Amino acid sequence: MSQIEAVKEKLRVIRILKLLKKSYTYEDLSKITGLPITVLNRYVRGKVLPSTKRSKELLEVLSPYLNVEEEAKKRIRFDEHGLFDNMGILGDTALMTLIAETVASRYIREDIDKVLTAATDGIPLAVHIANELNVDVVYAKKKKEVGVEKFYEINYVSSTSGSILTLYLPTWALKKGERVLIVDDVVRSGETQKALLEMCRRAGSIPKGMFFLISVGDVLDRLKEEYNIPIDALVRL
Repeated sequence: MSQIEAVKEKLRVIRILKLLKKSYTYEDLSKITGLPITVLNRYVRGKVLPSTKRSKELLEVLSPYLNVEEEAKKRIRFDEHGLFDNMGILGDTALMTLIAETVASRYIREDIDKVLTAATDGIPLAVHIANELNVDVVYAKKKKEVGVEKFYEINYVSSTSGSILTLYLPTWALKKGERVLIVDDVVRSGETQKALLEMCRRAGSIPKGMFFLISVGDVLDRLKEEYNIPIDALVRL
């Protein structure tokens, strides 16, 4: 194991402990790990890092207690009309990093060149995943940016409003032959995601998969039927 890999493993332990601390007390974590509360407190606060040997031991012990899907579900807030707010997921950096690590592990062999999303709510997830894959992130916007001369411009009809919407992406952002992972925080109807796929087609880049934090209804199954690429979501509602 390289020094970088060893450090990443230690940081993963810290993130897992920080996440579990929201559901377990220090007393609980002490019983689970066999470590003193004072030591666990230093880890959670980021004051010290565990040794390489202890990191491996803690990962083995703590992994059965970690379920990123369930942790994400806990953070989704519903109102009286059944509408939901996912900011509790997007704002939890420890959880987002752990989710990104899980997604990156699925696509590490695909040699992804770019992560593509649509502004704005998809950006936090895209940045975390791109960081784990060590690639750049690009995102389409609903307005043209000043200073950019050429765009990929995709029109699509919103099923919720019935109006025509447009996404813009600078032509330099995607290149022919680049392998692209499309991500977004929520997929409801699939129109936005289809627009992103059309951007890949126009650029000559290759979509290698799609990942969403949350999918609503049967949209995931419909996308899988239509496109021959891996498509997955962390939480289905």
